[in-house]
Amino acid sequence: MDIGYVSALSALAGSAVGGLTSAATTWLSQRAQSRAGQISREMTRREDLYRDFITAASSTYGDALMSNEPHLADLVALYALTNRMRVLSAPRTIACADQVMMTIIDTYFSPNRSVRELRDLIKAGAGIDPLRQFSEAARDEVGNIFRLG
Repeated sequence: MDIGYVSALSALAGSAVGGLTSAATTWLSQRAQSRAGQISREMTRREDLYRDFITAASSTYGDALMSNEPHLADLVALYALTNRMRVLSAPRTIACADQVMMTIIDTYFSPNRSVRELRDLIKAGAGIDPLRQFSEAARDEVGNIFRLG
């Protein structure tokens, strides 16, 4: 075999390896960027859902503390948010959301609280925060999505 052919084949092989390496690097970079975008969208989607649930549940719970007449539209909105979570969320988060719902409904059937009674309960640490476990479960879930990505 002529030495000229060896040089030519070496150059062609080097070009082929360089081209494949460049293509593989580009493909891997695009894949990583795509995955990062998916994770970002998923986190935003869940954060928005959890924010909406916390806002609606807080408002409804406040109403339940002061009134015995539930606003059906508010409860239906909470059930809708909870059912949206069933599609996206981990079982622990859903269980906590269900517990919040039951607490709110039970609160409508308990005696109304005055502002003074609420202040005393808060000072005593009697736990009038039904969203605490839900918030912690949601935070853990969103953190896990970030860590797994």
